[in-house]
Amino acid sequence: MNKRIIQALVAVCLFAGCNRSATVKSENNTARPMHIHRFDKDLFRLISSNAPEPDERFTAEYAAMLKVVGLGIFKRQDTQTADFYDRLFNYYSEPALYNLYEDALSKYDRIESLEAELGEGFARLHDVFPTMQIPAVYMHVSGFGQNLLVDDSLLSLSIDKYMGEDYPLYQNFFYPYQRQRMKPENVAADYLTAWLLSEYPFRGNDRVLLERMIYEGKIKFAVSRMLPHVAPETLMGYTADDFRWCKRNEGELWRLIIERKHLYTPDHVTVMKYFSDAPSTFISDDAPGCLGIWTGWQIVSRYMEKTKASIPELMNSSDFQDILTKSKYRPK
Repeated sequence: MNKRIIQALVAVCLFAGCNRSATVKSENNTARPMHIHRFDKDLFRLISSNAPEPDERFTAEYAAMLKVVGLGIFKRQDTQTADFYDRLFNYYSEPALYNLYEDALSKYDRIESLEAELGEGFARLHDVFPTMQIPAVYMHVSGFGQNLLVDDSLLSLSIDKYMGEDYPLYQNFFYPYQRQRMKPENVAADYLTAWLLSEYPFRGNDRVLLERMIYEGKIKFAVSRMLPHVAPETLMGYTADDFRWCKRNEGELWRLIIERKHLYTPDHVTVMKYFSDAPSTFISDDAPGCLGIWTGWQIVSRYMEKTKASIPELMNSSDFQDILTKSKYRPK
């Protein structure tokens, strides 16, 4: 399968909250840490050295990564040319980005705990999907650009998007509701989410709320089972108050969706409002964003409880209406 490069977490939120029953238990009780290839560190050393061109070891070791960086950041495939490397060097040598790069490397100098967390998550993923390819995992710095890069067997995350919500430079570029999900706690979940999104791309009608809602809910349900220790509000990128609002208003939210005929009426503009990370003021002045994802997760959770389906059965199902019907989702 030839996967497309994914950009995420800037305009569309990836996470939602749900109950955490039926956790996947890995058969491997001593899961090995997931080795993360430090493309970010090696590229920075190259940029800082002022070398006229990359050495052969770097270009050979990171050939696949350079390809996805070229496509994702510079929109070009000819990564072996001198012009490409000139552009790469010039891009990362810009003073503000260079300083951001230094801060990111300092923040993520030691990543043993993250590698251990990813090792456990991908071990569970392999237990559930034994034939699924597990990617080589990398880190990069994008300058607030391509956050997640995915190719056939490669997965990379831009660490400059996970510096913590109080990181000074974020104040000039991101709203508070965006910054609250730009934390180290979200890194492992974002890696796993990106890989599942690439393995199970959306094949429904993105103009129909139900179809997109159930799809997003399936992805988030699976990720929560791979990382059972992560609190649902953290996966959601919500504050505690945001999460309480969703639980307290679940029945009212569902009633409004039905009454406004949003569930089935094809309308791309309306559908996208439910998946934006901006506050959902079209529902309520104090409603958080990503309500479509949160609701989809609740429906999928009920479906899994009612049917006792396996996660592969869930992920391979394309009957969105059947999932809703069998979930008997009627929140009060």
